[in-house]
Amino acid sequence: MSSSRKSITDLVLHLHPKRVSAETLRLTLSWGLGGMATVLAGMLFITGVMLLLAYQPTIDQAYESVLVLTREIPFGRWVRNIHHWSANLLAAVAVLHMVRVVLTGGFGPGRRLNWVIGLVLLVLLLAANFTGYLLPWDQLAYWAVTICTSMLGYIPLCGHWLETLFRGGDEIGPATLANFFVLHAALLPGLMLILSLWHFWLVRRAGGLVRRKEDGPSDAVPTSPNLLMREAAVGLSLIAFVLVLAMVADAPLLEQANPGMSPNPAKAPWYFQGFQELLLHLHPSFAIFVWPLLAFLALICLPFARGTALTPGVWFGSHQGRLLAILAILAGAGLALSAILLDGLLLFSTPVNAANTWIARGLFPTVALIVLMAGAYVVLVRKLGYSRAEAVMAGVLAVLAVLIVCTVVGVWFRGPEMLLSWPWAQTGA
Repeated sequence: MSSSRKSITDLVLHLHPKRVSAETLRLTLSWGLGGMATVLAGMLFITGVMLLLAYQPTIDQAYESVLVLTREIPFGRWVRNIHHWSANLLAAVAVLHMVRVVLTGGFGPGRRLNWVIGLVLLVLLLAANFTGYLLPWDQLAYWAVTICTSMLGYIPLCGHWLETLFRGGDEIGPATLANFFVLHAALLPGLMLILSLWHFWLVRRAGGLVRRKEDGPSDAVPTSPNLLMREAAVGLSLIAFVLVLAMVADAPLLEQANPGMSPNPAKAPWYFQGFQELLLHLHPSFAIFVWPLLAFLALICLPFARGTALTPGVWFGSHQGRLLAILAILAGAGLALSAILLDGLLLFSTPVNAANTWIARGLFPTVALIVLMAGAYVVLVRKLGYSRAEAVMAGVLAVLAVLIVCTVVGVWFRGPEMLLSWPWAQTGA
């Protein structure tokens, strides 16, 4: 028994050093978000393999195989529910993990490459969720994928090519399902596994979690059991939560896909509905390409600019930074909500074709946003005395608040014809 326990411990210590800083054992330093993401990815892999035993990736059999899985195979519905909720929770946990890295100064010198790898992993994760969305081949999946692939057509120069590539033709059909199945079951998981191992290795090479001070040998404690017991507690609690959630909440499954009958409203998956909401207010090329590209490039470049990382291991950098973070979130959320409501009123009084021009709905709001953020940065740093890192943190949180508001509005407050309505008024639609 002792030799088996030592073998397991040795395996775990390939991912962890033998001793870790006592400072990094604080749950409030990371909230276990990285470990949660790993646990959820493991659950997705296990349940995904189990689902492959029953799933048939053809348009004639896909929907029927899901019905057989949920109605006839013992525990099939539960396994599918676990897979569904693990995927959705992983998307949320991954975003929170990224935000945690920003708020604790975790992308400074020595961790820059890992920040970039983490961003790539986030993109691959969203792509994996999206490709898996089509596989049940029901109305919800078919039309959500129809909307999202149509969005690709608005990307300048290569949009139509990308749309045709992912669909495997001009329309969504057998080739689309085959493409998405291969991407979801093979290519994307393989890439994510390779990058995840690289990600873990870089964390270990950097000395583990970012912390407030460099510890000496006396501040280090054995990894086993100090760190391992905490990781086990977080992981097992998360597994229990997902298993119970999968018992009481089913993964959605509507009628079989019908290309001739579009639901009203037809919405993208929740993690893309923020962009779908932007599409209602901006020129499509800016909503689908320019704004996301600018945001992604800004995040990629974030650690390479001088002074953009907060004090390592200190949430928000300081008490002053914490107050600024709250104000930034409130400002971003308020600005987004005001813009959505105001634009809704303008659309009622202005013809859609006239309002949705490249300049009025694209170039002008983009320039205005850049000027607003640059002006806010100058005021925070030069007038109010905040550090560059605190100003950058405020910008990241404000943009995140805008995206959250757009997502919430898109998920719960867009009814038939994508008009604003209360959620309880949509049930009869």
